[in-house]
Amino acid sequence: MGKRTTLTLEDDVVAQVRAEVHRTGKPFKRVVNEALRRGLDSSVKQEPSPFRVVPSDLGIRPGIDLDDVQGLIDRVEGTAHR
Repeated sequence: MGKRTTLTLEDDVVAQVRAEVHRTGKPFKRVVNEALRRGLDSSVKQEPSPFRVVPSDLGIRPGIDLDDVQGLIDRVEGTAHR
């Protein structure tokens, strides 16, 4: 048994509750309680799952020397950058 209380509902809310009562055949107070429960449950903040990065080894293409910075720039930008 629940606690009895007085609650003022706005007209649009009453219309929605009555439509749900008509659609489901459930009692008015049950529809209101279920709607409140759903609304309150959805307002509880859930921590988002942490963002994860899955690394992939892309390897180094043959002929690329990471120690030759000027050669890398030439390869990417072309020789016009000089």
